[in-house]
Amino acid sequence: MSKKIAIIGGGNLGTAIAEGLINSGFSKPEHILITKRNIKTLQALEQRGVLVGDNNLEAVAFADLIILAVKPFQVNDVLAKLKDAIEPARHTLMSVITGISIDQLLKAVGKKVPVIRAMPNTAIAIQESMTCLAAHEVSKELVTYTEDLFNQLGRAVWIDEKLMDAATVLGACGTAYAMRYIRANIQGGIEIGFDAATATLIAAQTVKGAADLLLKKGTHPEQEIDKVTTPKGCTIAGLNEMEHQGFSSSLIKGIVASYDKIAKD
Repeated sequence: MSKKIAIIGGGNLGTAIAEGLINSGFSKPEHILITKRNIKTLQALEQRGVLVGDNNLEAVAFADLIILAVKPFQVNDVLAKLKDAIEPARHTLMSVITGISIDQLLKAVGKKVPVIRAMPNTAIAIQESMTCLAAHEVSKELVTYTEDLFNQLGRAVWIDEKLMDAATVLGACGTAYAMRYIRANIQGGIEIGFDAATATLIAAQTVKGAADLLLKKGTHPEQEIDKVTTPKGCTIAGLNEMEHQGFSSSLIKGIVASYDKIAKD
């Protein structure tokens, strides 16, 4: 099922979605229209055949699927200008905006329109996103289409909407947490003798391989840890020192702090 897609908001996430859709072959470039006030920053996408513009009403008229990728504080203003152009029989509204509920979107539109909340991360640009989905009054056909779209761009899972803020922390903020861990590995690698480029390659590929072990084998992290921790070995010595310094505790506290920030805002 081919759909024309309008991405309202050509920031980092909006452009990453467009890139992922093109790179995966899920959408033809000419079937995507992305908007931004400063369209000069969208030249790379335009050169690949994506339609770009600064008129959101024209984007809605073009599209079947409308993806909102603006800032949370912009939602009401953007939808107030678009609601008369949104046709429930034709359009599906999809939001990738942090902290904006389906009820808030429906209230802003003022119509019974199919709504999907999606929380991808920036790895969507290379088809490696973890995307969490929640929906309101969508058809089975649309559920299948949405799953297909995001499974082309990584992995997708349907969750209860009440967990969407938690999904934002674990799946989207989690990219930054993983990067900080990799960065620390690189710094440690340099201290024990590697140049920066080699340390980066070793650290990044090792983390990628560790994640793939869990995804492909379906094992628990501790099972994989046990395979590389030998009695009186260097791995357990390092792990124990990290735990003495609060490694797991600080990570858990960071996740909770991020969640509390979303909940308060």
